[in-house]
Amino acid sequence: MKPLPKRIKPLKFDWDEGNKQKNYQRHKVTYKECEEIFFNKPLINNLDEKHSQYEKRFRSLGKTNINRRLLISYTIRNQKVRIISARDQNKKERRIYEKA
Repeated sequence: MKPLPKRIKPLKFDWDEGNKQKNYQRHKVTYKECEEIFFNKPLINNLDEKHSQYEKRFRSLGKTNINRRLLISYTIRNQKVRIISARDQNKKERRIYEKA
């Protein structure tokens, strides 16, 4: 995965109601937790080349305000972050995140 430029600072979010519910039902991640990781450091952003056939998709490793470590998959539409999925970081991702 290629790292993203550090200048990307999402300020607005665009939520699909289905994804909001899906992330909570599957992984118990609230939409507020998803948004929080973009404002806490460190935040590791990468282009998700494997899933970027139709539009650019990104993956971020970050933490919530209560230190829950998450992996968020998202795209940028109309200059807004649109969350696709969210879950807790796995062991490999936590190691990467802890080195940042």
